[in-house]
Amino acid sequence: MSRLQVVSGKGGTGKTTVAAALALALATEGKRTLLVEVEGRQGIAQVFETESLPYEERKIAVAPGGGEVYALAIDPELALLDYLQMFYKLGGAGRALKKLGAIDFATTIAPGLRDVLLTGKACEAVRRKDKRGRYAYDYVVMDAPPTGRITRFLNVNDEVAGLAKIGPIHNQAQAVMRVLKSPETAVHLVTLLEEMPVQETADGIAELRAARLPVGRTIVNMVRPAILDETDLELARAAPRAAVAKSLSAAGLGGARRGGVAERLVEPLLNQASEYAERYALEREQRAVLQGLDLPLHELPLLAEGMDLAGLYELAKELRQQGIS
Repeated sequence: MSRLQVVSGKGGTGKTTVAAALALALATEGKRTLLVEVEGRQGIAQVFETESLPYEERKIAVAPGGGEVYALAIDPELALLDYLQMFYKLGGAGRALKKLGAIDFATTIAPGLRDVLLTGKACEAVRRKDKRGRYAYDYVVMDAPPTGRITRFLNVNDEVAGLAKIGPIHNQAQAVMRVLKSPETAVHLVTLLEEMPVQETADGIAELRAARLPVGRTIVNMVRPAILDETDLELARAAPRAAVAKSLSAAGLGGARRGGVAERLVEPLLNQASEYAERYALEREQRAVLQGLDLPLHELPLLAEGMDLAGLYELAKELRQQGIS
């Protein structure tokens, strides 16, 4: 497994939930995982049912087997102060710039600077080692921007390295891209078995490959259980109304006579079967499209009880059972 796991996906596909489940799955068996948020939505805090995350690495969960999940919500302004201190030793001068509003101005106005800081902070966590030379984290999982802008977000340091030909900015940008374009990184895309998310996933994979960024896996989220197979669907389509009413009557749902309870249930049941057949066919088509993308494909179930902390651990277990560990 690559040490930097980037998780993207179209809005509404549950990419933050999948990123959190992935962090838990990778932290099992005593591993340490850092889950990084870059969009300022505090989505990680919501998923783990904890208070808003500060700009510091904080333990938020314990995984099966004693592993630990830490989380970090990256603040671009504070990340820029770290950057200025690291390369220019500004110290108190950097804090003064923040008070004057210069830091906020820079991260808002300067093209690409915000993304440079966000990716740089995540890659620093990937490279960081302790005094004994061991990596501080076994894995870093990034809850990244949506599919539509993930390639530009990850590739921004390439542009910066081209603009700044020498100096610490050039060196930092190159160091970040060495991580992002190496086997240390894998970019996973989260989707649903629906036409628009699947198309956006296919387009995103093509863009990532064109930019020579390492694509990892496709993860289908919120997959509904199969109720009827092909044989049952054919039977439902071909079943005469009278036979269905008779079967309902035999099951104790009232007489099959005209206007009876069984008779009144026939139409809604057949309509529901028809709707299910349409959805089943659509999902089968979209699954075939995803399988044609030549990437490992994983599916996570739609949780009947809704998404909570227990459900998050259930999804993490599902990912491990499917070989993501």
